Amino acid sequence: MARVGKLRIGTSSFTAAGWRGTFYPEGMKQADYLGHYATEFNTVEIDSTWYSPPSERRVSNWAAQTPDHFTISAKVPQIITHERCLENCDWEMTSFLKTMERLGPKLGVLLFQFPYFSRDLFATPEPFLQRLRPFLKKLPTGFRYALEVRNKSFLIPALRRLLETHQIAIALVDHPWMPSPKTWFKTDPVTGPVAYVRLLGDRYEIEKTTKNWDKVIVDRSREVADWITVCEKITQRGVDVFVYINNHYAGHAPALVRQFLQQWRERNEARTVAASGVTEKETKSTLVAST
Repeated sequence: MARVGKLRIGTSSFTAAGWRGTFYPEGMKQADYLGHYATEFNTVEIDSTWYSPPSERRVSNWAAQTPDHFTISAKVPQIITHERCLENCDWEMTSFLKTMERLGPKLGVLLFQFPYFSRDLFATPEPFLQRLRPFLKKLPTGFRYALEVRNKSFLIPALRRLLETHQIAIALVDHPWMPSPKTWFKTDPVTGPVAYVRLLGDRYEIEKTTKNWDKVIVDRSREVADWITVCEKITQRGVDVFVYINNHYAGHAPALVRQFLQQWRERNEARTVAASGVTEKETKSTLVAST
């Protein structure tokens, strides 16, 4: 029987305004947040590493606070992706990898999140690819990487081939500037050993309504269903999928993770029943007869 890939799903960051009293119990110390988070979800994407590289002590604490099955993905620091944009940053990249290695088997995926590039910096995709090629050539192996671009026009076959050559996942992003879930399958969305999905939403639009992330204020049922279909297609190929949901997607990321997981399980159960040749009606009849 062919291997089915695993789904790992969590939130982008494990703290936010509005989570105390909604996701975390009132009175819980912040030092206990990650351990509590890990009792419900099996992965998290660390956002703080983008602002500045973490200390070795901090990374070791993340490992100590989480169970063996838990994985921690993290953004590559902005000095590499934004400030220097892959140039003159070998020391910074090596140092970051050395620190993140302290997670051991709990290390998930390291994300290169690039900004939306203006025409002044990269008028077309090719200059960006020329910058990217030598960087990827010297990127150390032994880690799982993902790469995110915010310019829809940069999603060209040449980028896909380059990422596939170096076994780096292209980040599949739900964002106003980027393709819809179904559009990703116009080409093969798998370019690395894992797939990486980020449900980001429209930050500027939702922040017109709230900056307190304590409840869902945007109905994302249709989009969640579409992304579940995407993840099903990928996992059925034996590829693991990492999914991270941002508060800006609907207003309260933990609730959307729960919604995603519930629909995921329901589909899996329905598929299992269908594969066994037992209808829902027959299952109910059997249960009645046995009482």
